[in-house]
Amino acid sequence: MGTVAAPAAPMAYGKAVVPRDWTWPQAVVAGGIGLFLLAFLVVPVANVVFVAFVDRASGGFTLVNFQDFLANDIFVRSFWNSIWVSAMCVVWGTAFALPLAYFTTRFQFRGAILVQTLGVVPLIMPPFAGAVAMQLLFGRNGTVNLLLGEWFDINIPFMEGLNGVVFVQAIHYFPFILLNVSAALRNIDRAMEESAQNLGASGFRLFRRIIFPLALPGYVAGAVLVFVKVFDDLATPLLLNVREMLAPQAYLRITSIGIDDPIGYVISVVLIAVSVGSMWISTLFVRGRDYATVQRGGGGLAKRMITGRDAIMAYGVIILILLLVLAPHFGLLLLSLATVWSFSPLPDGFTLRHYERVFFESGQYITNTILYAGLAGVICVVLGVAIGYLVMRTRVPGRHWLDYTAMTALAVPGVVIGIGYLRTYIGVKLPDGTSMAAFWFMIVLALAVRRLPYALRACTAALHQISRSLEEAAENLGATKGRTVRRILVPLMTGGIAAGFVTSFATASVELSATMMLVQRTSDAPLAYGLYVFMQSPAGRGPGAALGIIAVVIVAICTFLAHLLVEKDRAPADR
Repeated sequence: MGTVAAPAAPMAYGKAVVPRDWTWPQAVVAGGIGLFLLAFLVVPVANVVFVAFVDRASGGFTLVNFQDFLANDIFVRSFWNSIWVSAMCVVWGTAFALPLAYFTTRFQFRGAILVQTLGVVPLIMPPFAGAVAMQLLFGRNGTVNLLLGEWFDINIPFMEGLNGVVFVQAIHYFPFILLNVSAALRNIDRAMEESAQNLGASGFRLFRRIIFPLALPGYVAGAVLVFVKVFDDLATPLLLNVREMLAPQAYLRITSIGIDDPIGYVISVVLIAVSVGSMWISTLFVRGRDYATVQRGGGGLAKRMITGRDAIMAYGVIILILLLVLAPHFGLLLLSLATVWSFSPLPDGFTLRHYERVFFESGQYITNTILYAGLAGVICVVLGVAIGYLVMRTRVPGRHWLDYTAMTALAVPGVVIGIGYLRTYIGVKLPDGTSMAAFWFMIVLALAVRRLPYALRACTAALHQISRSLEEAAENLGATKGRTVRRILVPLMTGGIAAGFVTSFATASVELSATMMLVQRTSDAPLAYGLYVFMQSPAGRGPGAALGIIAVVIVAICTFLAHLLVEKDRAPADR
């Protein structure tokens, strides 16, 4: 009699129920991943939290450090400044995102695809890269205020103090709201809008009472991302000389007073608590409410043509928003080509010598970035594939905790990761006697931990689309589990793996918050750090802008490649 093949795994709401027990090789892999996450995520973060509650004199538990934090006006003011800036970025990000999302999903007009594309462009530039360019355009003596002063004798404080941080950050992060709201609007059942219109609702009332409430989950998801990203950002406030915010205060305390300063750790704990709390509150906000619609993927009402006065108004709003959100790119490009640009609406002349200086004198920054981000991307996809496989294809005890732990990196600010690495590994000596915290590979590990959630979700999504029957068929033909993974799963996951790598590489190449704490030598510095250093002096702003444009080009190419890979991976399924 022939061998009877094992029955296919039963399905439960689209998820395969895996009936097999774990094996020792799987347990070893899970243990190795667990040790990696423990060493380079859990322990450093736990060390930061632990130090915040330790009395320096006695070594016992104490809340004195938090009392000192609350008793200092600078720290309390920095906390509320960070909350206010984050909240205002959500407000202004909403003002930028909602019109673009509504017009592009509800109306048909020329250039709609271009508007959607340009609306996401700000994400490919690190926010600190455009901060100086925005000062030249909107600062007290910038292009806009010089023209306003000449024409109307007025000066608007766009970039003064916290206003500048809000302006720059809102422009950079609003695409998170745009993308999430656009996706939510496309899935609203057309019957609900038609019913509301038949009852007399139209215009803003229809949007306020029907459309926006149904799109609320998407809006909340985007808004909380904006809030957390802005709250944790370090480089933008520092470049704008705004120091009374929490992330800059944590960095300044550790770098100026020392690694043993307890207040720096208290601030780090506050940063973690606010980030986690924001995500938790956003979950509670939409829990218990029904946002489901009967028609799945209906896309809402059929798009209507915009004509006449409505078209003029819509185009006016869209063009104004796009001019604002693309201003950092335009300003950075002009600055990278400018000979002199000071107290004048436009540069006095143009040159390529800034790019020459960057390539011939500071090429190490670019080389280091490619090396660090490349290694971090490889680590991310290897761990992403392994964790995804363990969670979805095995019953290894504790496998879900690997997923949960890896995803918590989203809620841990980069400056906290950097401080944790310094605290944990500064006393660990390498064979040559140098501190492990000063070893350049620690920068790679910090980047990998920070970007692991992106690669993990991409690899998990790819694994979701692979039927387990293909693996069972290979195993029935005698293939071991390891051979099945290498010859069946990994080739079928190529699109997701490549997209995860490119996404991790692109975002790691412009990461600064964690790397600022870990760079001990200029020769080990990546591009983002070099850009920050250049921007500290007026003479270095031209080369800094050139580095910023190079960073934008790198991220843009990686984003484009990720898009192509994802579309290529989806194409067979669509046919």
